[in-house]
Amino acid sequence: MIILAGTAFNAHHNHNQEELFVVVTSSDAETQMMAMVLATQSLNQEVDVRVLLCSDGGDLALRHTESPRFQPADRSPKQLLTGLIERGVTVEVCGIYLPNREYTEEDLIDGVGIASPPEVARYMKGDHVRYFTF
Repeated sequence: MIILAGTAFNAHHNHNQEELFVVVTSSDAETQMMAMVLATQSLNQEVDVRVLLCSDGGDLALRHTESPRFQPADRSPKQLLTGLIERGVTVEVCGIYLPNREYTEEDLIDGVGIASPPEVARYMKGDHVRYFTF
């Protein structure tokens, strides 16, 4: 499942525009790739983006994992995720991801934080937050 909406933390945040909040729970690499492509394209169009990785989608944030490359870009979901982080997008694993696995914060790629459920719930109430799920 992927949910799209936006970020209150992006350096380019503007309350007068729509925001996209991308929540990835799927372990399917093609689904993850499409989520990262849409997030990247939205950012390219000056839409604020925030990414939350939950359940099997959280594995995308692990240092020791890699994902397959997809055409025509010959890139992987993890590469696109890293590109989003480099561009200032807030990327987090959900608050219950690490406590329910044998991973720690040190297992996450640089730039990935841990979401606070109360803060995410407040964010999701924002007037400019849009959702797209599949």
